[in-house]
Amino acid sequence: MKRIGFLTSGGDCQSLNATMRGVAKTLYENCPDVEIYGVLEGYKGLIYGNYRKMEPKDFSGILTEGGTIIGTSRQPFKKMRTPDENGLDKVEAMKSNYKKWKLDCLVILGGNGTHKTANLLHEEGCNVVTLPKTIDNDIWGTDITFGFQSAVNIATNAIDCIHTTAASHSRVFIVEVMGHKVGWLTLHAGIAGGADILLPEIPYDINSVVEALDKRTKEGKKFSILAVAEGAISKEDAVLSKKELKAKRKANPYPSISYQIGKEIEEKTGQEVRITVPGHMQRGGEPCPYDRVISSRLGAAAARLIIKEKYGYMVGFKNGEIVPVPLAEVAGKLKMVDPDSSIIKEAKGLGICFGD
Repeated sequence: MKRIGFLTSGGDCQSLNATMRGVAKTLYENCPDVEIYGVLEGYKGLIYGNYRKMEPKDFSGILTEGGTIIGTSRQPFKKMRTPDENGLDKVEAMKSNYKKWKLDCLVILGGNGTHKTANLLHEEGCNVVTLPKTIDNDIWGTDITFGFQSAVNIATNAIDCIHTTAASHSRVFIVEVMGHKVGWLTLHAGIAGGADILLPEIPYDINSVVEALDKRTKEGKKFSILAVAEGAISKEDAVLSKKELKAKRKANPYPSISYQIGKEIEEKTGQEVRITVPGHMQRGGEPCPYDRVISSRLGAAAARLIIKEKYGYMVGFKNGEIVPVPLAEVAGKLKMVDPDSSIIKEAKGLGICFGD
């Protein structure tokens, strides 16, 4: 008898259910004596002992369903060693429940913080296999994460929808795209949507942005669209210390970087600027076909690792192949956009402005 736990942690995204389905169906097909337990609401459920036994029918009909059927929560890694308000040792509680439930392996689906805690559990003696989930596509050790392409589709559609109204009113539109500290989502949606792009990895000069807008105006183009990453940063701010930057942002009157950029553009050009923030729409809805395929493959590969009792790995996707990546190589690392990468050079060759 194999007893396997499933846990989804951090922000939700498309294809969490599809990935769990891939693991479960492969296990049910190849392990006649397997039981699967869903840990409810992420690491919170593992800490406080909330779980339920799952049946094969639970994984039927969820391939196209967004969100996560076992719930999720954010439990910051930096606070995992800090006792809760009642003095509970969270790490010891997670280990205790893992043992009490007699799990042979815990399958964890999540992003960067999730993988740090997963590696911690592995180091503490729990059998762990992880899967790379995030719309940000910023997990080290994999070319792509599930949820990313679905979010690209949504963000691109937002930019597409802005084109007609921007053209009708001859305005500058800014579409603020999610992605936390990295620009993968903005980069892909911006290229796909025909926008100029501002990324966290390439600090911008507002004068360079204005020059690009003026160039479009002189060429007879009556509107412009900027895809701005939520983590975009100016060259002036990029040289500040963390403490200085935090203080500056605290005093900043704007709700996000896009509103600051919009105000600066209006002051320097006299053009009307409108801001659109798709926000959590980018994480919602059903997964696109690409994500369903990649999730099914990743899930099946995770099940094979479990069958072989090969633990302590994240299942990644590299050069078109599914590969196991040691958790120790993944935890604590962020996959950033390389400013010198070919995709940036190709985008610049198309005339896309990155504000540098």
